[in-house]
Amino acid sequence: MWSTTALDEALLWFETLEGIGVEGIVAKPPQSAYKAGRVWTKVRHADTVDATVVGFTGTARHPRALAVRLSDGRVALSQRLTTALSSVIAPRLVPQPGRAFTNAGDSYTPARGDTVVEVVAGTTRHAVVTVARLCWPVAGP
Repeated sequence: MWSTTALDEALLWFETLEGIGVEGIVAKPPQSAYKAGRVWTKVRHADTVDATVVGFTGTARHPRALAVRLSDGRVALSQRLTTALSSVIAPRLVPQPGRAFTNAGDSYTPARGDTVVEVVAGTTRHAVVTVARLCWPVAGP
């Protein structure tokens, strides 16, 4: 495992090693040992993309996660929404009857697909989708 205390060197690694699959770097105090609940920060390469909301988990008034259609056509569930994002997105959700399933088989309540969110997707080895913000519609539902 590589390590450095030089910020310039860490930044160089961050920028140049992405091409070979290094997902990011870890920043921590020099004497900090690895343990559960640690105070380490992982800095990942993150590209955001727009995704159409096609459903949600939880309730329409308090969605826990969103089912989003990504640019490659896959439908995936997001990580748990923050309370702030949930409250902004909830008024825009128009539930549809029945149940639907993501490409991974996760169940969700379908919703009318006219809301777009900005997501961070695929920035790790895992299929993680994190909602960053509501894009549109900006006006009422």
